[in-house]
Amino acid sequence: MAKRQVMFTFPTGLIKEPVIYQLGQQFKVVTNVRRADVSEDKGWVVLELEGEEKDIEQGIAWVSNKGVRVDPVTGDIVEG
Repeated sequence: MAKRQVMFTFPTGLIKEPVIYQLGQQFKVVTNVRRADVSEDKGWVVLELEGEEKDIEQGIAWVSNKGVRVDPVTGDIVEG
């Protein structure tokens, strides 16, 4: 099992779409939300993805193709 911390930044048209849920369902990746800020016109979320490395890679590629910006997260994530 692999783990990866990433930040998704959603374009306005995808904020209300269940992208994170679909990522987990389609690619069998556990999506643990660590931090998020979502409003009507913007949204971002910091996730810890857990699963097979190839599934995580495919899931990230799928999310990127939908128009979500994906950035790696380095350092500690403070849960709150």
